[in-house]
Amino acid sequence: MTEKKIQIIDVSPLAIFGVQNYNIKEIAAHFADVKISTRGDEIFLQGKPSDLSKITEIIEFITEKVIKFGEISKEDLKEILTPTKGWDENLAVGPNVILHGVKGFPIKPKSANQAKLVKAIFDYDLVFALGPAGTGKTYMAVAMAVRALKRKEVKKIIVTRPAVEAGESLGFLPGDMKEKIDPYIRPIYDALSDMIESDKLKTYEETGIVEIAPLAYMRGRTLNNAFILLDEAQNTTPMQLKMFMTRLGNGSKMVVTGDVSQIDLPTKQKSGLIDALEILKDVKSITSVTLDAKDVTRHPLVREIIKAYDK
Repeated sequence: MTEKKIQIIDVSPLAIFGVQNYNIKEIAAHFADVKISTRGDEIFLQGKPSDLSKITEIIEFITEKVIKFGEISKEDLKEILTPTKGWDENLAVGPNVILHGVKGFPIKPKSANQAKLVKAIFDYDLVFALGPAGTGKTYMAVAMAVRALKRKEVKKIIVTRPAVEAGESLGFLPGDMKEKIDPYIRPIYDALSDMIESDKLKTYEETGIVEIAPLAYMRGRTLNNAFILLDEAQNTTPMQLKMFMTRLGNGSKMVVTGDVSQIDLPTKQKSGLIDALEILKDVKSITSVTLDAKDVTRHPLVREIIKAYDK
């Protein structure tokens, strides 16, 4: 038996322990072989080193939550102690939360098809997310990427999309590469900013933990232990999309999003997304999820616009 002491600093011990030691009792219930007691601002542990290490991580996570949001709810504690391994699309619109945003608000599916997309990302390593603007396909994919990074299921997030046109002729634009690509990646930045604090996101970019780059920069690479997102895939050529999908490495997940009703390619150029859906339709380890007007989470008028154009 190993002994360990954890001292609570920077926050009230009551916020960590819970009223009448509720949080500590819940932790103890999940680690039956560990003896846990508290005194003052200290927690005393006795048990296997592996269990003590896990409990230490849990206490650190709880402390981080309390520092950010002032408290930790019973629902948050339950999610920390029994993290979701899979996803039940029948529950996902209700209590299941992908993660909490920077202001503490829960990020979760708002429609049945969004929930199906989340489950598909849990279950498959390559997912096509299809549907018009505003249906939440990209936002759900980004949320799942951030969740995977925070849980150390992947080491980095890679986001890419075709810029300007399928040929990615960026040279005529002013500025360096980041300044050239930023306008086309802005929706991704907006989503990431909802989920990762600005200082941390900047650090992640500087250290390569979060990489946002033009599609052409993926050529010749093998992307291991990463969550990889290709947005606006309807504007790729067949060869570009094939190149991208074959970058998938070990321990990685890939999500390809697109709207086949908004193809900006030259008239005679076939969309790589449509091509891939046809070619890969019988590959059982790949799946696709289609969202539609009823999944739109923007202004209600957007839903009516999409319906009108569909007619």
